[in-house]
Parts: sequence; C-alpha cells; structure tokens
Amino acid sequence: MSRIAKYPVVIPAKVEVTLAGGRIDVKGPLGALSHDFGAAVKMERKDNQIVFSAAHGDQHSRAMSGTCRALVNNMVRGVSEGFTKKLTLVGVGFRAQAAGDTLNLTLGFSHPVAHQMPAGVKVATPTQTEIHISGADRQRVGQVAAEVRAYRPPEPYKGKGVRYADEVVSLKETKKK
Repeated sequence: MSRIAKYPVVIPAKVEVTLAGGRIDVKGPLGALSHDFGAAVKMERKDNQIVFSAAHGDQHSRAMSGTCRALVNNMVRGVSEGFTKKLTLVGVGFRAQAAGDTLNLTLGFSHPVAHQMPAGVKVATPTQTEIHISGADRQRVGQVAAEVRAYRPPEPYKGKGVRYADEVVSLKETKKK
C-alpha cells in the first residue's frame, strides 16, 4: 500500500464532500471541484475524514490510492484556502497589466501579448513587474503560470524574462577571447 494513502484527508468545517462510487465532489467558500477516480481506489468517509485504500491487490490500485489521496487533499485545500503562483518580470520595459480575465504582457516583442485566463483562475498585478495567479484548482493554476512563463523564459546570460518569484536563475559567463 502507498505510504501517502495511509494518512486520511481532514475535511475543514466549511467544506462539503460528496462521495458517490468513484466520483468525489468538493464544495467550499472558494468554489467547487469534482473528479472521477474510477474503481481502482476505495474511498470512505469517517466523521470529518476521508480514508483511502486500494480496491484490489494489484500494483496499479496500490499506486493509485496514494495519487488519489494527494489529489483529494489538493481539492480540499483549494476550495478552502486556494493556491497562488507568483511570477516576476525581469527586463527593461517588461510590463504586465491585468484587465478582467485577460493578462496583457509587454515582453520586448513587436506586438503585445494578451493571455486569456481560463474559468476559475484569477490574475492580479500589484505592480507592473509582478503577476499573481490564483484559483482553487492547483493543476490549472500551475498550468496557467507555466504558459505565461513560456512566452519569455529567463535567458541564461542576463536573466531577462518571466520567472517564478522563488526561482533562481544561474547565469552563464560570457565567452572570452
């Protein structure tokens, strides 16, 4: 059995969880998420906890029990607390501006870049060089942050580009004659 699946997921007071077959629905103050896990994992609710175990004795069921527990834990944390990714722009003239559900970027191209946010993901720009992407779904927030970073990833010589706030970019030394 997976070692991660041994730990139950604690459900906070303001979160509602519905289990039906292999499907789980989680509702909280920041939104609602649902996922269908199939029949490989057995989920049981005991008081204010969800316990996971492998439905079958095979390797796939044991591995999926830990994966399922981690995903459900992220769903519960997402609807109660939410997830945030912070990006910073490094470079002269690099700017970001949030307008509703669109992120307008000026990244040194001949044209501005407008990135449309998917449903359930919010963007904020406290300053022109900071971007905060937040939402209830951890995978979706991380994917949107990766897409924004992919427009201009940090280059290795001067470090210019879009980077995560906690990212360390190791700079290369220029070629000497």
